[in-house]
Amino acid sequence: MADEDKKDFNAMLLHNDKGMPKIQIVTDERTIKRYGGAKMFFAPPLAYDELMKRVPFGKVLTTGEIRAYFSKKNDADFTDPITAAIFISIAAWASYQRSEDKTPYWRTLKANGELNPKYPGGIEAQKKKLETEGHTIIHKGRKKFGITFKTTKNHYLT
Repeated sequence: MADEDKKDFNAMLLHNDKGMPKIQIVTDERTIKRYGGAKMFFAPPLAYDELMKRVPFGKVLTTGEIRAYFSKKNDADFTDPITAAIFISIAAWASYQRSEDKTPYWRTLKANGELNPKYPGGIEAQKKKLETEGHTIIHKGRKKFGITFKTTKNHYLT
């Protein structure tokens, strides 16, 4: 995103549902094959924020786990990855702009456990917040930073 300081992300979070939640039937064969079905779910931005608020101190969640949760809960084959990434980013920036009722967005990692450079303050800010909660950040390449975590059932998603 660009010009974050000029946008009202809380307004986007609250008033950007565009008819969501909804399921759209996909007809593109490549998409169906890639995601394992034709029923694509779209969750509104506020739903991502609410789910991200459930992640307790010292725990993490990936965008993939969020998408899988929404798909299962809404009897869809998959959740749209593009809007998921955008809405997770909106939730992060909205929290950053609020003085209270914060969302611990730094606990939501990209699909492969990587830190998100699109969050407020970028990778360095997310890294500091996660290290404060006891996580060890590893360097996964030239530009990628990630976190090694044990995959367990996230009971805060039920």
